[in-house]
Amino acid sequence: MRNPSFKSLLCFIVVTLCSPAFALGLDAGQAGRPAGETYEYRLLATNKTSTMQKEMNEAAAQGFRFGGVMGGETAFGGSEVVVTMIRDGAAEQGGRFQYRLLATSKTSTMQKEMQQAGDEGFEYKGQTVFSTTFGGKEVVVILERDRNEKTRAYDYKLLATSKTSTMQKELTEAGRQGYAFVGVTVAETAFGGKEVVSILRRPRP
Repeated sequence: MRNPSFKSLLCFIVVTLCSPAFALGLDAGQAGRPAGETYEYRLLATNKTSTMQKEMNEAAAQGFRFGGVMGGETAFGGSEVVVTMIRDGAAEQGGRFQYRLLATSKTSTMQKEMQQAGDEGFEYKGQTVFSTTFGGKEVVVILERDRNEKTRAYDYKLLATSKTSTMQKELTEAGRQGYAFVGVTVAETAFGGKEVVSILRRPRP
C-alpha cells in the first residue's frame, strides 16, 4: 500500500521550493543574499542508489548543490529516495562539489564506507531510510566534498540501537571523544529491526 502522507509531503516540497516566498526566506535566513536573488531546483528520484549518486554528480557539474533528502513511496516510482538540488545565480559551473551516496543494511559496512569517505575529505550532508530495489530497507547517507577547499579528513561514528537509554549512553561517550552529532533516523531497518540510527563526525587534526 502506498503512503499518501509521503506523496502529499513531496508535492508540498516541490510547490514550496518553487515559490518566491521560499527563495526570499532562504536569502534572509540562510544565504544572506539580497532580496530578488533567483534559485533553480532539480528534483531527483530513483529506487537505485547507484543511479542517484550519478545523477547528483551530473547536477553538481552544472552548478547545483545538495539541498535535502527523504526516502519513501512516491505516486509513480514506488519506494524511492528523493533528493533536492539547488542552484543560485552565483553558482559556479564545472563541478565544484562532488557527492558520494552510501546505502547498506549493515552497520559495520556503513561505518567502514563512511570512514573511507571521511579519509577522502567527504563531509556528511544528510541521511534517510527507504526500501531499495535490491538491498531491502537500508540507511542511505549522502556526503559532499568541495573541490575548491583544502581536503580535510573526518572520523565518523555510527550508532544504532533499539533502546533510547543505550543510545543516550553511547552518544554521551562519543561526545567525550570529541564527536559532534550530525544526523539521526528512526525507522525499521535491516540493522536490527526498529532502531535509532545516529551519525557523528569528528574533524581529524
